[in-house]
Amino acid sequence: MRLWVCIALLSIVLCASAERPALLRAGRFVWDAFGGARDMYRAYRDMREANYIGADKYFHARGNYDAARRGPGGAWAARVISDARENWQSGVSGRGGEDTRADQEANAWGRSGGDPNRYRPAGLPSKY
Repeated sequence: MRLWVCIALLSIVLCASAERPALLRAGRFVWDAFGGARDMYRAYRDMREANYIGADKYFHARGNYDAARRGPGGAWAARVISDARENWQSGVSGRGGEDTRADQEANAWGRSGGDPNRYRPAGLPSKY
């Protein structure tokens, strides 16, 4: 939460003296970033709710896809959140580098506009 407050304040300070169109672009970037973070959280919440073995890559790709569709701010938020999550998990979970690389591949696929269903496991309820 502190990160987002700092980002918002920094954006406002940096753009305060800028001309109006630049200020509007910066505001849009921040708005998209908040929306992208919300998309990432929604995918995480759905992944926890589904609790379906082998579906994590699908939810990684879906969260990044939804966030990136919002625009540059959403894509930025997806990249920051995904990288932070993978860096933290690689040191804590003990799942290994192979799983981290596969997660990052799914993240990048979703952010680049690829269809998240590429990673959808058979049998995952249609709700997701």
